[in-house]
Amino acid sequence: QVQLVESGGGLVQAGGSLRLSCAASGSGFSLYVMAWYRQAPGKERELVARITAGGSTSYADSVKGRFTISRDNAKSTGYLSMNSLKPEDTAVYYCNGRLTGSVMDYWGKGTLVTVSS
Repeated sequence: QVQLVESGGGLVQAGGSLRLSCAASGSGFSLYVMAWYRQAPGKERELVARITAGGSTSYADSVKGRFTISRDNAKSTGYLSMNSLKPEDTAVYYCNGRLTGSVMDYWGKGTLVTVSS
């Protein structure tokens, strides 16, 4: 079982940058697909970016070219680097982990990102 803890959220002006971290406890982190989701007020949770155990990445169209997902298996930590932030990026960002080949999802409690205009 994996426990996920996000950090790095905060208040930033439009055009600024933030880096979110997702620290995982438990074994087998390198075998997990890691993803970042976000949920804005009044909206459904949406997938932002995903990175496979092998390092392949994918992104929502709305963040392509601005956000970068990465992982450090030695530190059991995933990251989301966010540049050129826009007010519409304001949301609670959640870290998600799923063991490759499994249907069991693990979630962090989320970290709030607020982008002011």
